[in-house]
Amino acid sequence: MNDTYRPTMEDVARVAGVSRTTVSFVLNNRNGARIAPETRDRVQQVAAELGYRPHGGARALASRRSSLIGLVSEIVTSPFGAATIRGIQDTVRRAGYTLFIVPTSTEAAMDSEAFETLLKSRVEGIIYATGWNCRVRMPAQAREIPTVLVHCIDPVSGLPCVRPDEEQMGRLAAQALLEGHHRDIGVIELDPNDGEAAPGRRAGCEAYLEQAGIPWSTVHVAVGHGTTRGGYAAAARLLTDHPWLTGLVCGNDRMAMGAYDAIREQGLRVREDVAVIGIDDQELIADQVHPALTTVALPFEEMGQVAVSHLLALMEGEEVPAETLLPGQIIRRSSAWHP
Repeated sequence: MNDTYRPTMEDVARVAGVSRTTVSFVLNNRNGARIAPETRDRVQQVAAELGYRPHGGARALASRRSSLIGLVSEIVTSPFGAATIRGIQDTVRRAGYTLFIVPTSTEAAMDSEAFETLLKSRVEGIIYATGWNCRVRMPAQAREIPTVLVHCIDPVSGLPCVRPDEEQMGRLAAQALLEGHHRDIGVIELDPNDGEAAPGRRAGCEAYLEQAGIPWSTVHVAVGHGTTRGGYAAAARLLTDHPWLTGLVCGNDRMAMGAYDAIREQGLRVREDVAVIGIDDQELIADQVHPALTTVALPFEEMGQVAVSHLLALMEGEEVPAETLLPGQIIRRSSAWHP
């Protein structure tokens, strides 16, 4: 073994042919875990052969329960952070634990420092949450303790994650628009290269429209880059080039708000002339614009709740799904006609 390489629990799990959680329970001598004696022996033997050395925080965790669950996140100040944190905190409290939040950013070094802080504080499990659906790279410490990701995915570590079903969001947005029997449709997309939401939402919208007999080749598409200004520019371009459009599906609520301004600048009315659908249900936008925006609500609070449930299961030595996709919900307001 290279002297500079420090074997992880994931390495032990791979060689022993068991889950990382099983390795954690064996090496931390967690009482109550239902693990066969022969499995315990195999894990301990592999750990010795690989030269695995427990992290100091993990040793402290094994010696005494702390009743602490850690949250590493940059969503504390994001528009959707409150709902996600509420779902996490309420579920943690009901389970008899206390939530320890360490704010971070998207920088890998800060994530590593945040995990180190929580391990030294003897948390029993960690939730890592992001403000947008993206790919992340977890620090090595995430493999030493039960960890669940929220609103993101790490393909390298394979840690369990809880995310919105982006394709379903796109299908619901298209459904909300077609309830008004629109056929001349424009779509304002998020940047296709920015995160996991854009391709999923496009695929869902395209599939639903195709099933409804509206070929994607007849749909007019522009990119709004997720911003109000971008949504305005995209809507203005679509309505100028295709003045017969009667409905716009927007990849998020901010772009929908920009589309409202573009519609009005062209002397048209939202809903009566051009229906608008958003995605996110961002409270400061969707319920405040006039007319109120019909949108697809993401399951932010539910993601937090499910993530904690999965984490508690991991902490008890149980297996959880590698990925959990949660559905959204159409919130029907006044920016489109509904039956």
